Amino acid sequence: MTTTKKAQLPRPRMAERAAEQMMKHFPDYVREPLWNRKTNDGYSTIPRTLPIAMQAIDALSKGNPAGHTLLCLWARAPDHPLIVIESPTMFAAEAGFSGERASDTWRRRMKRLRELGFIRSKKGTSGEFHYVLLLNPNVVLAQLDEKKMLQSTLADRFEDRLNEIGAKRDLHEYQQLLDELAAADEAEVEVSNEGSPKGKKEARAKIKKASDKPEAGTGHVDGQ
Repeated sequence: MTTTKKAQLPRPRMAERAAEQMMKHFPDYVREPLWNRKTNDGYSTIPRTLPIAMQAIDALSKGNPAGHTLLCLWARAPDHPLIVIESPTMFAAEAGFSGERASDTWRRRMKRLRELGFIRSKKGTSGEFHYVLLLNPNVVLAQLDEKKMLQSTLADRFEDRLNEIGAKRDLHEYQQLLDELAAADEAEVEVSNEGSPKGKKEARAKIKKASDKPEAGTGHVDGQ
């Protein structure tokens, strides 16, 4: 007796399921002002864990919540982690600060973001935060959790969210990069210590091996 395997339909992606539900529950959606990043101008790509990062920042900066300040930075990012801030006054206003000391208030929030590890900065013509580098909030939140700086409920929510969106890879890849850089540094020391051409050749081969980072996995997780 033979059995036939029941064909399984591919699971629809999150966007496809949302489209089906929208047609069912909002059939007149064509009359509504919807947002589509493929057709509307002025969009920014942000991490899905940003709301959790904002909560963590506010909890760790009592009296001077800086979570919204980080959101404004990501909203200004040109799909690249580096932001050049020509006008701190404009960024302060977008973050909700007003009055004569608006820029000073904004700078204090920026300093807190830097202390917590969410940004790096370098001075320029507009001041202390002319060049701002946005760091991966998934890695930063994981580092804060390792230091026991996150509330347990927030840490659990962060862990669940990473699993939902398939972003745990960020943490593994970053640790792998650190290990490779450490190996490269060790090999550089060997180069300086080895005087013979053969010793230098072997040490530099170790450096090349450590610097050849394997390509990241291509699996796509359609989370929301």
